[in-house]
Amino acid sequence: MLSKWRRIFAAGTSGMLLLSVLIGVGAGSANAADTSATQNASQDVFRIVALGDSITAGYEPGMTDVNTKPYGYAERLLEQGWYHGRSELTNYGILGLTTAGLLNYTGAIKDGSAITAEGIQSGLPDPRIDQFAKLTPQIASELKEADLITITIGGNDVSRLFLQVKELTDTDFESQLEQKLADYNTNVKASLENIRAINPQATIILADQYQPAPKIALGAMYTKLMTAAAQFTDSADRVAASVNQPGAKVLVAHVAAKFAGSEGSLTHIIGAGQADFHPTQLGYETIAKVFAELQWGEYRIPTVAAMATDTVPMSIVVKGVELNTPNKPILKNGQNFLALKDILNAVGANGKWDNKTSSATIEYGGRTVVITIGSKFIKVNGQNVAIDTPAFLQKVGKEDKTYLPLAALATGLGFDVNYSSKLRTAFINP
Repeated sequence: MLSKWRRIFAAGTSGMLLLSVLIGVGAGSANAADTSATQNASQDVFRIVALGDSITAGYEPGMTDVNTKPYGYAERLLEQGWYHGRSELTNYGILGLTTAGLLNYTGAIKDGSAITAEGIQSGLPDPRIDQFAKLTPQIASELKEADLITITIGGNDVSRLFLQVKELTDTDFESQLEQKLADYNTNVKASLENIRAINPQATIILADQYQPAPKIALGAMYTKLMTAAAQFTDSADRVAASVNQPGAKVLVAHVAAKFAGSEGSLTHIIGAGQADFHPTQLGYETIAKVFAELQWGEYRIPTVAAMATDTVPMSIVVKGVELNTPNKPILKNGQNFLALKDILNAVGANGKWDNKTSSATIEYGGRTVVITIGSKFIKVNGQNVAIDTPAFLQKVGKEDKTYLPLAALATGLGFDVNYSSKLRTAFINP
C-alpha cells in the first residue's frame, strides 16, 4: 500500500493532473484537517452514502498522509445533516474512478458478487481499493438503509481529452467528446439503475462536471471547454430524468454553473507547484452548498463560530437551533463544558437542583440522570456511569451555573453529540 497521497496521484492517470500540460502553471497545496465527532447509536438517523471519484473522497494536493481525514463536500453535507437531526455518513469516494469503474462497482454491489480491485477498474491509484473491493456486502447494506446517496463522477473520463484540446482539430475534439458523452450516458444511467435496484426510495443526487481552468489560462480554448462542460451537464440532466420517479428522486447538482468564472479560486489549477483540477476548500464548500440546497433547501453556517476564542471555544446547535445565551461554553483542561440549564431548556427536559448534595437531577426520554458537582461518576437510572471530567459550578453574573463536559450529554442523557472542529460547533440532537 502506498503511504503518501502524493505518490498515489503520481501513479495515477493524466486525470490526476488535469490541464497541467495545457496551461503550464502550478497549483498550491492546502492540508485538509479532520472533522471530529462523537456519535451514539440511535433510531431515526438520516443516513448519507457518498459514491464516486476523488472529489467525493475530498482530495486536495498537499495531502501527503493517507490517514488524513479530508474535509470535502461530503463531510460538509454531514454537518448540514446535523442541523436537521441525527445523521451519519459513509464515504466510498475512490481516487481515479471513471464512469466505467463506477458501473462495475455498483454492479457487484447490487448482485452481491465478489469483485477485485482490477475488476472495478484497472490501475486505480487509490491505496484503499483492495479494501473497498471486499466491502461490497457492507456497502450494499448501507445503500439499502440510505436516505441520501451522492455521486461525483466523470472528471477522470474527460481529463485526457481536455489535456489534448490544443493538439486536436475541432473535428477530432468533437468526435472524441461525442464518444465520451455516449459512454457517460450509458455508464452513469446503468450505475443509477444499479443503485435504484438496491434502494428504490432514497434520494440520489448526481453532480455534473465542472470545467476547472480559468479563461485567463485557456484563452480561446476556454469557450470550447465550457461548451463541452455544458454538454456534460445536459447529459447528466437527461440521465437523471430517465431514472427519476415519483417518491424516488434523482436530482442533478449543477456544480459547473457555480464554478464558471471562478475556476481560479475554486480549484487548485493555478498556483505554486503542480496544477491540479481538484477543488480548494472554497470549491468543496461551493459543491456542498449545491447538494445541501437540493436536499434541505438551505446551507447553514453557525453565526457564533466566527467569534470563537480560547475562552469561548465554540457555538452550540441544539435540535437545529443555535443557542444565544450569556452562559457561554467554557474550555477547561482541554475539555469543552456547556451550561446544563441551557441544554435542558433547549430540549424541554426537566431538571432539579439539590443544594445539600450539590447535584442536579434530570428526567428526559425515560432516563433519570443525577449529576453531582466534582464527581467523576453520574447516575443513569440508578447506575453509576464513569465520565472523564466532573461537572463544576461557574459564576455567571450573580448566579452559579452547573457546567458539564460535552461528552456527558451523550453518556448520561443519550443525546447524539457531534463536534465539528472546522466549524468550531457542537451539534446536539436528543
